[in-house]
Amino acid sequence: MNELKDKVALITGAATGIGRATAELFAREGARLVLADYNADQGEALAAELKQGGTEALFVRTDVSKAADCEHAVKAAVTAYGRLDAAFNNAGISDGPLPPGFIDYPLELWDRMMAVNLSGVFYCMRYQLRAMLETAGGAGCAIVNTASIAGQIAFPGIPGYVAGKHGVVGLTKAAAVEYGGRGIRCNTLAPGFINTPMTAPVFASPQFQGMLPMAVPMGRVAEPDEVAQAALWLCSARSSYVNGTYLSVDGGFLAQ
Repeated sequence: MNELKDKVALITGAATGIGRATAELFAREGARLVLADYNADQGEALAAELKQGGTEALFVRTDVSKAADCEHAVKAAVTAYGRLDAAFNNAGISDGPLPPGFIDYPLELWDRMMAVNLSGVFYCMRYQLRAMLETAGGAGCAIVNTASIAGQIAFPGIPGYVAGKHGVVGLTKAAAVEYGGRGIRCNTLAPGFINTPMTAPVFASPQFQGMLPMAVPMGRVAEPDEVAQAALWLCSARSSYVNGTYLSVDGGFLAQ
């Protein structure tokens, strides 16, 4: 308990799935939270729920594909709490349940995937790094970016998702090399098959259930809290010498 006591943490994509599970876990561990998400109704509801439980939390409606929104979320954290110690850049979108093949991939879908999944992480880090250096001197600060197992390998039919997540890994390494010496650790978290609102319909299909035992050595999908636990570790002092790494939470999928 109290792994993040009095630390100020910003979480993007906080309203549902992995982001929500991480917000709830960080709250239990003593963090003061800024919840950023495009979904205002669910984000506001979560902030209210956490505040009822005694956590200092505020919601900021954020479209991470817009640099100004990312800057605003960081400024909200500094205005409310005076500093920023940790950030979990988790917001992201998928290509869709039945994406087209590579040569038919819509250009507008490509642009949207890059804007949210790659540029959104860059924009957030740009302002988070500045705030961490200015308010905390960088010491003991941590940024965790959500990539995917698709940040290391590829799957057919989702070139936008694969390219964006590979890019997140590269961005994270670049920041880790540049800012590790100034006290800011930057790491990538790579979920595998996780049961979230976005993935639940696919995972419930008979086709997926049939292939799961062969696809994942552990023979099951993960729950969002299992990813949140990894995010907590990467944001806490327990991972004080971990910088620039790619941590997969995938039940052994990438070990095959």
